[in-house]
Amino acid sequence: MKREIFISATPQETRVAIMEDDVLVEVRVERADADRIVGDIYLGHVQAVLPGIQAAFVEIGTEKAGFLHVSDVLLDDELEEENGNGDDPSDDSGGRRTRRYPPIQDLINKGDKTLVQVTKEPISTKGPRVTRQVSLPGRFVVYMPYSSHVGVSRKIEGRDERARLRALAREILPKDSGGVIIRTVGEELTRDGFQRELDTLISTWKKIEKRATSSRPPALVHREAKLVRGVIRDVFSDKVDRVVVDDADLYSEIRQYLHGMDPGLLDRVQYDSETESLFDRFGIEDAIQVAFERRVDLKSGGYLVIEPTEALVSIDVNTGRFTGKKDPDKTILKTNLDAAREVARQLRLRDIGGIIVVDFIDMDVKGHQDQVMQELRAGLSRDRARTKAFHISELGLVQMTRQRVRPSLYQAMTERCTHCGGAGRVFTPETVLRRVERALRRAGIARAEKAIAIRVHPEVSLYALEEEPDFLRRLRDTYGMELSMRDDPLLRQDEYRLLAGTAGTDVTKRYAES
Repeated sequence: MKREIFISATPQETRVAIMEDDVLVEVRVERADADRIVGDIYLGHVQAVLPGIQAAFVEIGTEKAGFLHVSDVLLDDELEEENGNGDDPSDDSGGRRTRRYPPIQDLINKGDKTLVQVTKEPISTKGPRVTRQVSLPGRFVVYMPYSSHVGVSRKIEGRDERARLRALAREILPKDSGGVIIRTVGEELTRDGFQRELDTLISTWKKIEKRATSSRPPALVHREAKLVRGVIRDVFSDKVDRVVVDDADLYSEIRQYLHGMDPGLLDRVQYDSETESLFDRFGIEDAIQVAFERRVDLKSGGYLVIEPTEALVSIDVNTGRFTGKKDPDKTILKTNLDAAREVARQLRLRDIGGIIVVDFIDMDVKGHQDQVMQELRAGLSRDRARTKAFHISELGLVQMTRQRVRPSLYQAMTERCTHCGGAGRVFTPETVLRRVERALRRAGIARAEKAIAIRVHPEVSLYALEEEPDFLRRLRDTYGMELSMRDDPLLRQDEYRLLAGTAGTDVTKRYAES
């Protein structure tokens, strides 16, 4: 399978796209004014302990207090001691070892200071989720200072290699210094490589402890790597054919990181200096737009309808115009197999988390049901987020869960529409401004317009005035066009118009994302 990573950056946002066989499967967006906090470590202050829900709220300096469930309060070794379990029944993913917990009020008190790590971004009305079970990810190893667990990624399948890596870890780990999980990319890891990364992670942990000792809560004591460095650390390996970057500074940063971490991958990193947008040239921009649509067409002629709700995401499978030839069972099987592959891709692309229910077309043949589930699970196996799909129910439904770490792409880039009473969503003013910027970039590259008047909704105009007052000047200097912007209350919030020349010719469709 061909795998590629494309990185496009501007001062306002950085976008990362992961392609498999020329098909977009993942998108990540990081904006200058929206900090990612998953992985960050804070010295927190316990605000409240609620025995009724076995949870506590910890003030860490964010808008809403962090949610600390009892399962995340006990440190790993305390958890073993509490349950009298000296064995290690956990799976190799480093998951929780037990489901029996003592009352939370016996473990933590209001007013306590505690070190916590963010495991989920704030989503909707909920604050961030935090844990006391701190972990520090490296490229090959995840270091867990409060654990004695030694694990190996389940995606490393060779029994001899798994045994070798476990023995290596137990041999190198200093006594009572913590635990580790060896990541998938750590297959065939050498002793020197393991020692070097472990020393770095332990050194980082000592610095965190030192900062925590000298800080008053709430205080940030360690910040997780930014989007690009995290992707290069976690995703880029010899199984990725190339990384293409359109920003010179990021290109240099990536090469510098790899030079010390994995020099063998340096020749796979490419700098893209073309004037045409990287995402436009490889069809990524159009593929991203599809990720916001309810309907997704299948190659067979059928289609999916994806409906996010507060409680879950429902996905309906329809045959559409595909009616087959003679055998209806084969027609249904082909559509469902096609849908299973696309469902797995859409979950990754849209970063959908929580509960998902898929309504496949009813199948009477048990063997056909097994084929569809096998195809679905094969697609999910390529997902970095933890997923679980249950068997097809008597109603023909497949219930699934997918790890939710951050808001989905849909939630992050849209907001409730005031024009429809909150029933729908529209692009945020910042997202609209970024779309305008990309359209103007296309116009600038084409060099067909000398002057463009921009018309946007008043909310977008206000955002530009207050948050990005140099928006027009920056683009004028970059593309040499005369630009002006006015609000138009008749436009929708996520709509804009580009009017060219003194005649005000509407050229929006010429330069807008299709």
